[in-house]
Amino acid sequence: MSKTAQKRLMKELQQLLRDSPDGIVAGPVSEDNLFLWDCLIEGPADSPYEGGVFNARLQFPRDYPLSPPKLTFTPSILHPNVYPNGEVCISILHAPGEDPNMYEEASERWSPVQSVEKILLSVMSMLSEPNVESGANIDACILWRDNRADFERQVQESVRRSLGL
Repeated sequence: MSKTAQKRLMKELQQLLRDSPDGIVAGPVSEDNLFLWDCLIEGPADSPYEGGVFNARLQFPRDYPLSPPKLTFTPSILHPNVYPNGEVCISILHAPGEDPNMYEEASERWSPVQSVEKILLSVMSMLSEPNVESGANIDACILWRDNRADFERQVQESVRRSLGL
C-alpha cells in the first residue's frame, strides 16, 4: 500500500467527515482498505434524477493521487455519461495529458490537485448536465437528444427503484 496514497486518502476522508457537501456521503468500505469507498449521491434538484439516492463505488489506484480513481454506479443508471456497466465517464476521471480523441482540454482531466469532493461534485453536476458530445452510453445519448420526455420518464422510474419504491 502506497504511504502517499494512504495519507492522502485519510486526509480527504477527514475533510469529508468534517465538511461534506450537501447530497454526498462517502467513505471507505472497511477500515483496512482505504482504496475502496462506498458513496451515496443525491440526485440534484431540477434534474430528472431529483429525489433519487444513488449508490456508487470509488476504486483508487495504488498511485493515487497521480492517477484518477474509477467511479461506478451500483447498480448502473441511465445516463449519457455512464457506461452500461455503471462506470462514469467524465473528464475529471480521465488520466492526465492530452485527449487522443480531442474532446477534452488537458486542464479538464485528472490532476493530483483534484479530490474526492471535487469528483463527487462533478458527478452531481454531470447528472444535471450530461455531455452528449462524448457519451459513454450511446442509447442514452440518443434518447436524451431525440426524446427527452421518454429519457426523463425512464430516469424517474430508476429514481423510484433507487428508493425501493
